[in-house]
Amino acid sequence: MARSVWKGPYFDITLYKKVKKSKEENSKSPIKTWSRRSTIIPDFVGVTLSVYNGKSFIPVFVTEDMVGH
Repeated sequence: MARSVWKGPYFDITLYKKVKKSKEENSKSPIKTWSRRSTIIPDFVGVTLSVYNGKSFIPVFVTEDMVGH
């Protein structure tokens, strides 16, 4: 079942703050996150996230095609 449109996309606030800080510092190091349920928003484009899959961290480079997923 999809999320209601009026609620807007879900994304973890701490992840958003980490991405924002990383972009301000022009850091290229991956950002570790356990929040797999977060929706990719346009602010995440160009950042490498290390997403935890339950066993290890998988690096994911966010592109424009991923926005909304």
